[in-house]
Amino acid sequence: MTERATIFERVRQVFEPAIRPIMHTYWRFSRGLTLGVRGLCLDEASRIFLVKHSYVSGWHLPGGGVEPGETVLDALIRELAEEGNIEPTAPPMLHGVFYNSRVSRRDHVVVFVLRDFRQTAAPVATHEIIAHGFFKLDELPNDTTAATRARIIEVMGRAPVSERW
Repeated sequence: MTERATIFERVRQVFEPAIRPIMHTYWRFSRGLTLGVRGLCLDEASRIFLVKHSYVSGWHLPGGGVEPGETVLDALIRELAEEGNIEPTAPPMLHGVFYNSRVSRRDHVVVFVLRDFRQTAAPVATHEIIAHGFFKLDELPNDTTAATRARIIEVMGRAPVSERW
């Protein structure tokens, strides 16, 4: 991890406990339901693309919130471009819709699988995404989140698909 990523990690650890409830309070009043989207991108070597955010701990599938007036596919394409310079070259495959009660009683996450895509440029660390990379299934970073690991295992056919994030 770069020095910049290490600094963001320390700052995130200090402020995350306060920021998360504030953001979810805002979302509760600004949205009737929170809906997110994630993309599980598998390259030719079956490596999985993961990102590390500055504002939340662990490694995650790239993705984010679906904005008002945006389809889940539009949100997925936008988030993949923003977080990994990834552009689908074939339609993504829906993996599932998951209820995320860990965040709130109103949150759902839609997960798509992408096997056909290209990276238009090498991703660069930003204020939001401090690290990124492709990882083999047996070499995932230690702090890959449980939900991310669960979706990966489901997609690889090693566990049944859950309804919960």
